[in-house]
Amino acid sequence: MAMLGKRRPPRRRSGVSGLSGRAATPAPAPVGDEGGVVIERLAHDGRGLTHGADGKACFVEGALPGERVRLAVHRQRKRFDEAHLRELITASPERIEPPCAHYGSCGGCDLQHLTPHAQRRHKQAVLAEQLGRQGVALEAPLQLLAGEGLGYRRRARLGVRLDAEGTLHLGFRGRRSHHLVDIAACPVLTPSLDRLLPALREHLPSLEAPRQVGHLELIDSDAGVALVVRQLRDNPRDAERWRAFAERQGVHLAWLLGREAPVLRWLGEAPSLHYALGELRVHFAPGDFIQVNGEVNRALVEHALAWLAPAPGEAVLDLFAGVGNFSLPLAAAGARVTGVEGSPAMVERLADNARANALSLAARQADLNDPGAVARLLDEVPATAALLDPPREGAEAVCRALAKQGAVERLLYVSCDPATLARDAAILAAGGLRPVRGAVADMFAQTAHLESVLLFRRGEG
Repeated sequence: MAMLGKRRPPRRRSGVSGLSGRAATPAPAPVGDEGGVVIERLAHDGRGLTHGADGKACFVEGALPGERVRLAVHRQRKRFDEAHLRELITASPERIEPPCAHYGSCGGCDLQHLTPHAQRRHKQAVLAEQLGRQGVALEAPLQLLAGEGLGYRRRARLGVRLDAEGTLHLGFRGRRSHHLVDIAACPVLTPSLDRLLPALREHLPSLEAPRQVGHLELIDSDAGVALVVRQLRDNPRDAERWRAFAERQGVHLAWLLGREAPVLRWLGEAPSLHYALGELRVHFAPGDFIQVNGEVNRALVEHALAWLAPAPGEAVLDLFAGVGNFSLPLAAAGARVTGVEGSPAMVERLADNARANALSLAARQADLNDPGAVARLLDEVPATAALLDPPREGAEAVCRALAKQGAVERLLYVSCDPATLARDAAILAAGGLRPVRGAVADMFAQTAHLESVLLFRRGEG
């Protein structure tokens, strides 16, 4: 979640495994006697968890451990129910007033009612529990990498919609809904992006064809703020209006034009979007994946270098390398890096970033979900250290190949999904790569989403 304005992919409902079923109750139903029910703990997704007299689990949005509440079930499933608060009888001492006026209706954040310290403690517990389920134990306690809890998000997508009455809406998707929630301000965004929201709200009604705007992407880079307008159909007069808006606001402006195969077109000089990692500049384009929290990302990269500790000239594989968030610092530290990506366009971006930073780095294309392609890659590029930073689906094919191949002595695994990380960690451990240390990176403060990193070493402990 953490992904403001985007529909979240399906994810495992933690706390109870294998839960499934169909919605059966169209209207909320009150639960609990006059004394209410007590919330036992937080589930992995940040909802409160309680059990009925029959042992059936119930996940309660907005409830915290130890609280006594009255709740209403809005969805019944075969093995668990989903509910929301009707009344808070006894509050947790860790409950706080959410800093955002839209919290509760906007679907972007789900933990603003919990203290930052408790949020982070919960995320560490989630990672430890997921690893434990797979029989994976670390040799040292989990560390925490954290930054500011607000004003950190340097990228966001805003929906735009004109309703039947002609009212224009600008904001993020609502909680448990595909409807757009109007957002006047967002304290999670960087100040530069947050300040742009009122100006956008004022500007959009002045367009000749506002219905042709699909969404807006806001990017805060070291080269300044960029605004990407998803424009469904070309309109020269609206293009001029957008140019004038960009000049007034001092932002870079691009149109992502077309319905089926949209083409990016900068309305003005194309900026060199980038962010800094020490003296390195990591360049990227709209649509490229970058971590949204710059402060925590820098801490993550620093820990990756310190934990992996490549020797000068050591061969290192960076798999799922992206634009070079880890490849470039590893190469700058003296390692012989081969960065691998599935997308040819991203391979080119990685190679361009290496040249722009005067680094020697090999950029290769391979399908890292194909066991055969991974096996060939490991045969062709022998390495003694490796770094993985896969998407939510994890890196099962890569981990099975690394466990079988046996040449990699140290492995750093960066993950955005603790469940797939735990699965892959068990595969690596069975292949002789034991997990020795780990950390939770609070990349998405105010949400239940967490980033984590594990270091593996081959051999006996």
